[in-house]
Amino acid sequence: MTPLYERDRAALSSLQKLRFFPLSVTGGAGCLLIEEGGRELLDLSASWGAASLGHGHPAMRATIERALSNQAGASILSGTNEPAVELAEMLLKLTPGKDDHRRVWLGHSGSDANETVARVVPAATGRSRIMAFSGAYHGGTQGSMSVSGHSAQEGATKAEGLTLVPYPDSFRPFENDPTGDALLTHIERLLATSCPGDEVACFFIEPIQADGGLIVPPEGFLARLSEICAHYGILTVCDEVKVGLARSGLLHCFEHERIVPDIVVFGKGLGGGLPISAVVGPSWLMDHAPAFSMQTLHGNPVCASAALAVLKTIQAEGLVSRAQEVGRILTSHIAGATAQQPEVGHIRGRGLAIGVELIRKEDAEPDADLARKTVYRAWQLGAVFYYVGMNSNVLELTPPLILTENEAETGAQILAQAIKDAASGMVGDDEVAEFTGW
Repeated sequence: MTPLYERDRAALSSLQKLRFFPLSVTGGAGCLLIEEGGRELLDLSASWGAASLGHGHPAMRATIERALSNQAGASILSGTNEPAVELAEMLLKLTPGKDDHRRVWLGHSGSDANETVARVVPAATGRSRIMAFSGAYHGGTQGSMSVSGHSAQEGATKAEGLTLVPYPDSFRPFENDPTGDALLTHIERLLATSCPGDEVACFFIEPIQADGGLIVPPEGFLARLSEICAHYGILTVCDEVKVGLARSGLLHCFEHERIVPDIVVFGKGLGGGLPISAVVGPSWLMDHAPAFSMQTLHGNPVCASAALAVLKTIQAEGLVSRAQEVGRILTSHIAGATAQQPEVGHIRGRGLAIGVELIRKEDAEPDADLARKTVYRAWQLGAVFYYVGMNSNVLELTPPLILTENEAETGAQILAQAIKDAASGMVGDDEVAEFTGW
């Protein structure tokens, strides 16, 4: 029989592939993936955070089976269904807001959710400009790419009124100021001159810049930025797609920053592996116009049921505090296991959203080649995770929220060994040649 990966090459378009090693998955259980041939791999990515409850969680299985056994249609486009309404009600209850009158938009992914926001906010406010951060990856549709600033999307057409500013990175700070004050001054200067504040509809923010390199902002930065935005009447849009819903050790990652955004975007882990996203915002915005942003399968009852199972399981199993504690253990083990490895420049994150920045030991510059070979070697050793960042040199760990302490320790050991092995030349250029990654 032809191996699964070879069948993949022959049948599936490369347009949708971002491959780092020849991973062929035939099953999974909990935090384990099962490869063709039966090898078990520790999943420290959860498919970029999407499989928030791991693989085959009982609550997910039971909920989806019930939803399919008496399926309430397939959409909310031209009729409603109970799971979609209940999900919207639950998201309104769980998500803080500045406005007493709010609504929920349901979509398929963080991409279509962010695109919807990027379209509706200028339309509803009459303001033509949008601000966002360099390094931000808000999605892969044309509209979401148009307000993103990641180097992987350099060829994408940007929104005409988009202004990008650096993300506050204490490891590589703007104007050598790790506090972020210089960056805030820069933003205020832009709003007073070339990017007039009264023309800016919204500012897209990430409470942790995920694909830009798992960068945690300096304490108080986003709170001060929110105050600046409020002064000009600029709506704050918080992209929680990868780092929200318990992953950071709080239900919402923006809670670490002591802010309440005007608009919150959810995706990835919301569906526990099924495609669903959501936007929560004020009703005057979310009800701007009927059929303004619609697709046939929006509000699919099976996907909405899965999302309800995720939210209820996070509460029932205490996964917020678990992510905080197991994330602390995982970070601590990584720090200890890599303490003697000069290629590890910075370890950062919150909860179970962790980044390990790899550098060249001779000059501390980003080492993309080492990252590429490290994730490949980790796959060989039995763990799955990938790399991100504007320079493709940050190992990203976003495991299922159910990760155990023992699995965290094992994962840290594999990661450290993979870095050591890759740095010593155990992975050849020919082995990773076909895997372009970011």
